[in-house]
Amino acid sequence: MKRIRTGRRPGNPDTREAIVAAARRLFVEKGFDAATMRAIAAEAQVDPALVHHYFGTKEQLFVTVMQFPMAPSEMIGEVTAGGAEQAGMRLVRLFVTIWDSPVGAIGVSVIRTAMSNDLSMKLLREFLTTQVLRRVVADLGLDPAQAPLRASLVASQIAGLAMMRYLMKLEPLASLPPEQVVAAVGPTLQRYLTGELDGSGSAAA
Repeated sequence: MKRIRTGRRPGNPDTREAIVAAARRLFVEKGFDAATMRAIAAEAQVDPALVHHYFGTKEQLFVTVMQFPMAPSEMIGEVTAGGAEQAGMRLVRLFVTIWDSPVGAIGVSVIRTAMSNDLSMKLLREFLTTQVLRRVVADLGLDPAQAPLRASLVASQIAGLAMMRYLMKLEPLASLPPEQVVAAVGPTLQRYLTGELDGSGSAAA
């Protein structure tokens, strides 16, 4: 008589997909911070060691769930390495460089999916907040009290740029050379990152 296997899934071709599906559910339900690797393993009915075996870190698992072409940590250093000065320009330059490349098609697909699905939108918001914007403001050493507002303002500008240049293809923005986009949008992002936000005429403390 063949013994029926119960309990956690063994390592097999379906295990990776089961982990990704479980992670997607928990990232949406609990958010990135609260969705632990152990909880994801339990949801997928696998040993926690298998989650680390397939994905390494929770960040890498989140990147896989989002079908993002690269880990944000690999990119953010290009923005923050030079400090807060000119960080807005560097951020726009990095964004346009990636989205003008073949990789940009993945970003367009992710945004289109998010716009038509509430769960995908929540997942995208969590990804941008925890994996991109939080890292930028932390690495730049910005005031923690103002960081959430600054991050959300930066996100609004980047999202608008993505929408108009890459989804709606609004001219002449859609065809504008990258450096002109950087020159036009970069100063606004710089003000959102380090400029005054309270109308006092100087950077808020």
